Amino acid sequence: MSTQSLEARRGLMFAAGAYLCWGLFPLYWKPLSQVPALQILCHRIVWSALLLALVLAVRGGWGWLAESLRDRRRLGLLALSAGMLSANWLIYIWAVTHNRVVEASLGYFINPLVNVLIGRMVLGERLTRPQAMAVIVSALGVGWLTLTAGTLPWIALLLAVSFGVYGLLRKTARLPSLEGLALETWLLFPLAFAGLMWFESEGTGAFLHGAPLDDWLLVGGGIVTTLPLLMFASGARRLTLTTLGLMQYISPTLQFLLGVWLYHEPFGGSRMFGYALIWSALAMYSGSSLYGLWKQRGQRA
Repeated sequence: MSTQSLEARRGLMFAAGAYLCWGLFPLYWKPLSQVPALQILCHRIVWSALLLALVLAVRGGWGWLAESLRDRRRLGLLALSAGMLSANWLIYIWAVTHNRVVEASLGYFINPLVNVLIGRMVLGERLTRPQAMAVIVSALGVGWLTLTAGTLPWIALLLAVSFGVYGLLRKTARLPSLEGLALETWLLFPLAFAGLMWFESEGTGAFLHGAPLDDWLLVGGGIVTTLPLLMFASGARRLTLTTLGLMQYISPTLQFLLGVWLYHEPFGGSRMFGYALIWSALAMYSGSSLYGLWKQRGQRA
């Protein structure tokens, strides 16, 4: 086996591991349903910040941090992206702990299409005809779900938009994923730590006041946040963006299956039709990406 093939196989393993971890997140957060989502978020930020500091201390090299702290524009963008990321985490944790896993999975299904729309509206990127059709069909699916349920699927839309805006801000800030997440969590750390102290002073703190499993899960939030990111970063270095784009559907698919089959959340009838429209839109989008890749390879050959 050639070195290139071996690296590609390793990339697939790392990326698949990351997407599997993210897809199985409901299994991790669900047992903490008795803990308020905001309190879980504060623990996730605090323990992630500490773990990332340890990882980066082992790796060495802090020049990027001094450079980022001197660059007011980058620091401002990362402060905004940290706000978007914390909002995304909070909404997702709330959804999982309040039996809305299926709707949360929908947010990550439509996120690639939201990214395309943000690229068009903010960056002036041109949409191909299949991409435009995919956005329209996805909008019809969301409209159908709204019409039949009588309310917007706000969890899905907030997750998709917050993560889409987060991606835009991180792309503009131009900092590697691990270092970027570290700086974001460090910026959020004072607020999160103060929040935990406030919960403790009010007598509502969960840490060390409940079941030992809860304590371990709260502390482990730092590990389950950082480990998939490290695997994803290793996979991304070895794979094309097209391959990563197709693999990203592993996570919402697993979340959807967990919501329907394990947690028995309602799904069927008119709701199924709305999801079918959105999945059809994703098929158009993915097919267009694959065709574009195939066409480029044909031209190079």
